[in-house]
Amino acid sequence: MNIREVEDQYILQTYAKKPIVITRGEGVHVFDDRNNRYLDLYAGHAVCSIGHCHPKLVKAISDQAKKLIFFSNSVYNDLRAEAAQLVCKNAYPASSAVFFCNSGTEANEAAIKIARRATGRPRVIAMETGFHGRTIGALSVTGNPKLRGDFPQNLDTLTDFVPFGDFEAVEAMLSPDVAAIILEPVTSVGGVRIASRKYYDSLRELCTGNGTALIFDEVQTGFGRTGKMFAGLHWNVEPDITTAAKGAGGGVPVGMVILNEAIRSAPAPGEHGCTFGGGMLAMAAVKATLEVLLEEKILAHAAEMELCVREELGNIPEVLAVTGKGLLLGIELDCPAKPVIEGLLEKRILVGGCDKPNQIRLLPPLTVQPEHIREFAAALAEVLAAARQLV
Repeated sequence: MNIREVEDQYILQTYAKKPIVITRGEGVHVFDDRNNRYLDLYAGHAVCSIGHCHPKLVKAISDQAKKLIFFSNSVYNDLRAEAAQLVCKNAYPASSAVFFCNSGTEANEAAIKIARRATGRPRVIAMETGFHGRTIGALSVTGNPKLRGDFPQNLDTLTDFVPFGDFEAVEAMLSPDVAAIILEPVTSVGGVRIASRKYYDSLRELCTGNGTALIFDEVQTGFGRTGKMFAGLHWNVEPDITTAAKGAGGGVPVGMVILNEAIRSAPAPGEHGCTFGGGMLAMAAVKATLEVLLEEKILAHAAEMELCVREELGNIPEVLAVTGKGLLLGIELDCPAKPVIEGLLEKRILVGGCDKPNQIRLLPPLTVQPEHIREFAAALAEVLAAARQLV
């Protein structure tokens, strides 16, 4: 059986795929159907936060599968209660309740809906380079005009887009009918960037003074990706609503909306729900992932590895800058990124691209080690040198 041909025939082509067949993973490596090993510095869109098939995560899922795979939110469950408590106690200080769902897009849809219910207002301010998902509601606050233009029936007539990092633009756009300001505290798909501490402080003050909900989309930045459990903790700025997914389950699909005390009572029973949200396998994964992050001190390690990346890439002439925080990093090149990404794949190193044509994204498992970063740096230098010779 030719796996690639079968997938192309039977799977809807929503992604442009790399020409490899990945069949297993271990730590920071994945293996193809010919048992070739690849250094994974992308973690499946930042999902495999504690590495591929971490033993504690595997055991937690396996043990739970023998006990109870699923029952809905129509009953109480011990594991769901434990996971929810663990999430709230390790999120922002005012975190009071969590709504579990299946993905980041679904979490953002719920967050916007809750903000509108809490404020009684219809409009949202979002960032021009923000990415919040591809369903109609999440697409309506996603900045990329092409993505929205492909489906013009979305709700972006209720959204005002402003440049990320430009507080004056946000302030000028704010009106009494704005329910929420939504942003990724560290942008990713639109290009990896962070703003100034003053920007985040000012957003918090503006939202508080105007009764507007501040939503941090931490689908990528949450659960240790930036070297803190959530990115706003770098600036001691706390949102009213936080969305998370990707790394939260270490590879098992899960999304969540974390609410503070003032917002948690906004949706009445029956106004929102999710059949599979809070399912037992997902809760086992969330609990195990959080425990690994805490027990193995992975957050501090992620912060250390950021410094390692910056040091190792600092002597490569074609690298203009390293942007981002922790292990959500953008590598700015003096040439187009796409052929460099392809060159790294030939050397069996997986990295990501983004909307900025000259930027590579690094989103590795948070367990990546200095020797892996040195391996990447050496390969990147070779690929860039080869590309320079072709010019």
